[in-house]
Amino acid sequence: MKEILVDFINSSVNSNYSLLILGILSFAESSFFPIPPDTLMIPMALVNSKLAIFYAFLTTVSSVVGGLFGYFIGYKGGRPIVKRFISEEKLYQVKLLYQKYDVWAIVLAGFSPIPYKIFTIAAGLFELDVKRFMIASFIGRGGRFFLVGILIYLFGDAIKDFLNNYLELVIIALTVLLVGGFIFVNKFLSKPKSPVQSKETS
Repeated sequence: MKEILVDFINSSVNSNYSLLILGILSFAESSFFPIPPDTLMIPMALVNSKLAIFYAFLTTVSSVVGGLFGYFIGYKGGRPIVKRFISEEKLYQVKLLYQKYDVWAIVLAGFSPIPYKIFTIAAGLFELDVKRFMIASFIGRGGRFFLVGILIYLFGDAIKDFLNNYLELVIIALTVLLVGGFIFVNKFLSKPKSPVQSKETS
C-alpha cells in the first residue's frame, strides 16, 4: 500500500494535471477519502517553492469545499448514511466535542491530524450553523496548509527533512497549544464575578 501511495504521489507531482489532482484529493479527503492532501502538496511545493503559498491556497479552498460536501452528506443523509462513514462510538465522541467546544472542534479537526471528514459529516448531522462551520473550516484548514506552504516558500529544500520527520509532531504541538489557549480563555471569560465586582457593576 505504501509503495502504491509513493508511486501515485511521484506520478502526480510530475503530471500536467497536478493542480487538478491536488484539488480533487483535497476535496475528497474532507468528506470520504483517507489520504491527507499534505502528502501531495508538500512534494509539489518542494519542486517549485515559489508556488508553495498558491498550493496552500488551492488545498485550503478545495478542502473547505470538500468539507461542505461532507456537511451535506451528514445533513441530508441522516444517521443511517453517516453510520457508513463513522462508527457510533466515534460519532458520540464527536458529539461531546461539539457540545463542549462548538465550532472550535472544527478548527481543531481542520488543523490537527484528527480525521477532518468525521467532523464535517457529523457537523451536518448535528445541524451546526453552516456559515460558522465554513469560517471554522477556513481557519483550521488554512492554518494547517498555509503553515507548511509558508515554511517551504521561505526555506525551500532546507526544510525538506524537517517536514518529512517532524511535521506531524509540530502540528500536534501547535494543536495542544491551541486547545490549551482556548480552554484557558474560555475559563477566564466564564469566571464568576466576585461580590466586589458585582457591587461595582450594580
